[in-house]
Amino acid sequence: MAATDTTALAGEYATLTERCGIVDRSERGKLALTGSGAVEFLNGQATNELVGLSPGEGCYAAFLTHKGKMLGDLRILAAAEAEDEPSDSGDGSGADTVEGGARAKQPPMLLLDTERSALQALFDMIRRFKVGYDVELHKRTLECGLLSLIGPRSGEIAVRAFACPREALPAREHEHTPLDLPGPGAHAVRLIATDVGFDVLCEADTTPGLRTALIEADAEPVSEAAAEVVRVERGRPRYGIDIDDTTIPQEAGLNERAVSFTKGCYVGQETVARLYYKGKPNRHLRGLRLSEPTQPGAMLALGERPVGSLGSSVFSPRLGPIGLALVRREAEPGATVSVGEQSTSAVVVELPFQ
Repeated sequence: MAATDTTALAGEYATLTERCGIVDRSERGKLALTGSGAVEFLNGQATNELVGLSPGEGCYAAFLTHKGKMLGDLRILAAAEAEDEPSDSGDGSGADTVEGGARAKQPPMLLLDTERSALQALFDMIRRFKVGYDVELHKRTLECGLLSLIGPRSGEIAVRAFACPREALPAREHEHTPLDLPGPGAHAVRLIATDVGFDVLCEADTTPGLRTALIEADAEPVSEAAAEVVRVERGRPRYGIDIDDTTIPQEAGLNERAVSFTKGCYVGQETVARLYYKGKPNRHLRGLRLSEPTQPGAMLALGERPVGSLGSSVFSPRLGPIGLALVRREAEPGATVSVGEQSTSAVVVELPFQ
């Protein structure tokens, strides 16, 4: 990494860890489910408990194959009521219309947010298995923007930009609240609590104006690369980079955040429950403290034995080059593994990075 790049990254990292940075993540996949059967249907597909979610609450979950392997992960938000509009079909990012006719308002509405790489699988799963349920599927990827506020001052920035009292901000991760913005012609936004700040869900055409308003309230624009450093340090895996369709949630350390062991049946539950109660995962998500920056995908070996491949790989101004990887259990924290075909090595560590 060039010295100028390192300097710029260090400045953005300071913004994210000491003040408040803003990142536009509008490209993420976004869907909505409406209808009286929406919660019942998705509860039978996702790994976390949805029954009993009240408007303003949410959770993190995965959706799986019948063998318990991940097809993707998603954030699920329960909103107060559904909008009156047609449902969609297609590839999850356009605006095709399917059967149904006029739509009546049906609370609750479930808002779904996922990695763009997992959007098609999520869309296909819903469209395929919703037959027999009162569920309608609506696209939101192109219709909605998403801005992330990251850093210890994110709450202060939100209060200032949205002219709302501090107590109106959601307090726990995945909690969310609609806010009516001040000023003529202003639109409502949905403010969502995250582990590092707040996300702002808004209409796509209002995103540039909201971004400007947040910057005027002292949020500082930062790159996605800098935000990735914070994510990796916190040990949060990203679907399509650190985990994929070969991963069982427990291997990625997602049981506590994304899996309920007291809810009813869902797709892939048998494998997930059996591994949790009776087995030991062959792999674990670990941190890697690299001897030098390395490209993702490099093979990891403990002695002569392959134990995984490098997922996320970033340069942390605080820790130096670090990464995430699913590694076999014999590569325990404290072990040194070789990385790729060069002389690079890495020390395996527990997550989050300290």
